[in-house]
Amino acid sequence: MNNNKIRVGITQGDINGVGYEVILKAFADPVMLELCTPIIYGSPKVAAYHRKALDLTTNFSIVASAAEAADGRLNIVTCGDEDVKVDFGHPDAEAGRAALQALECAVEDYRQGLFDVLVTAPINKHTIQSDDFSFPGHTEYIEQRLGEGEKALMILLKNDLRVALVTGHIPVREIASSVTQELIEEKLLIFNHSLKQDFDIEAPRIAVLALNPHAGDEGLLGTEERDIIQPAIRAMAAKGVLCYGPYAADGFMGSDNYTHFDGILAMYHDQGLAPFKTLAMDEGVNFTAGLPVVRTSPAHGTAYDIAGKGCASPDSFRQAIYVAIDVFRNRQRRLAMRANPLRKQYYEKRDDSDKLKLDSVDEEG
Repeated sequence: MNNNKIRVGITQGDINGVGYEVILKAFADPVMLELCTPIIYGSPKVAAYHRKALDLTTNFSIVASAAEAADGRLNIVTCGDEDVKVDFGHPDAEAGRAALQALECAVEDYRQGLFDVLVTAPINKHTIQSDDFSFPGHTEYIEQRLGEGEKALMILLKNDLRVALVTGHIPVREIASSVTQELIEEKLLIFNHSLKQDFDIEAPRIAVLALNPHAGDEGLLGTEERDIIQPAIRAMAAKGVLCYGPYAADGFMGSDNYTHFDGILAMYHDQGLAPFKTLAMDEGVNFTAGLPVVRTSPAHGTAYDIAGKGCASPDSFRQAIYVAIDVFRNRQRRLAMRANPLRKQYYEKRDDSDKLKLDSVDEEG
């Protein structure tokens, strides 16, 4: 066994959606098995049903626990009822229970150190609700179960485009009252730290979007920019965070100004995710920043409209695995640098030559 391979825990998500399709398609490429050791939490029978129905050829091995997962193959750990029924494209409570059982099993194994990073296939946020799951989505659930008291930040990303949210899965009518100076400052601190730790950007530049149209138009269309957002930006800038704005969201995204920043902080879900998914839907990744666990997910949902038709693209799911691996390695490298500060090695991301730089730190420095 190659002990250097990153072990990737994968939850099956909603069995009536495209989760198994994108998982099986992603691991049809043998190169993926050279990058990591994948461990699916779900049902071998359901996986086999999807494979047959979609005429896929990806092989997998059934293991009793993640501790028995082998390199070079796609492993599946059985979670919950093996006889659960698959009904492509239709939400139902049985599929919701199966998704939750897989998620709970994965969370417990992560706590025991049986895998390194977590990648979640899409769930139906309605059918998964129960006495054990009363959250708006994966992000909030994982924050409570694996956050160790830390606060999560949802980041949608593709390559150098990274969009984070001040408010997440809340009704539109609650957005304005939820956006406070303290919350913006909290999210900026998490975002700034994540860009450094998880993406290896030493001095990240963050653009902050306005809440109101035209950034409030000097108070004519709202005062949140003047009273809340600008003070938050000034406070964080005083602490060394390179944050700028607030920018009117439509003009900022429409004029390609976003390309000059390492991260964009949007005030609410659709403000950030609508333009992001327009630009990067096929390969977008949802990353939960701010927590000890590295968790990613494809940017798309259950896609009931194409479930069972064999046309779902695995690109976003594949990218979710790549990002999880990259973030995990960046964190390990950063920890190693701190443990041995006398000779720090790093890649200067803004240097097109990608030449290895060496920094010698004075022993007393």
